[in-house]
Amino acid sequence: MELEKIEMASLIPQRPPFMMVDKILSCDDTDAVTEFLVRQDNILLDGSKLSSAGIVENMAQSCAARMGCVNLLHNRPIKLGFIGEIKNLKIYRQPLQDERLTTEVHILMDVFDMTLASVCTKVGEEVIAEGRMKLASTNIEAEG
Repeated sequence: MELEKIEMASLIPQRPPFMMVDKILSCDDTDAVTEFLVRQDNILLDGSKLSSAGIVENMAQSCAARMGCVNLLHNRPIKLGFIGEIKNLKIYRQPLQDERLTTEVHILMDVFDMTLASVCTKVGEEVIAEGRMKLASTNIEAEG
């Protein structure tokens, strides 16, 4: 599967102006990497910086993109999911407008409909945020 050809709107339920992932760079059953450019018109921009809520939303949408991509890889329908819990979140700095975020998702545990992920967001090699997210998937199929 050519990841660069996948439309993000087919993997996550969010739509502009609330999409916080531009593309998925890599994806498998346990890991994924996404990319997002902080644009001037971003709805969660706080002055010239992406707000903390925007960083968390990027992390959550990166987890959703991974889940959607894995479902595509296994020829399963894409289903909606929800954040159940965020733990150990550390935001070291807010990214500036025009900075490109790379968000790495690593699955620590996947049991039934619950997933525990370690998420790390970087600008270049600099870690700007990290934490753990517990995600719940539903049986509700996402609309494409």
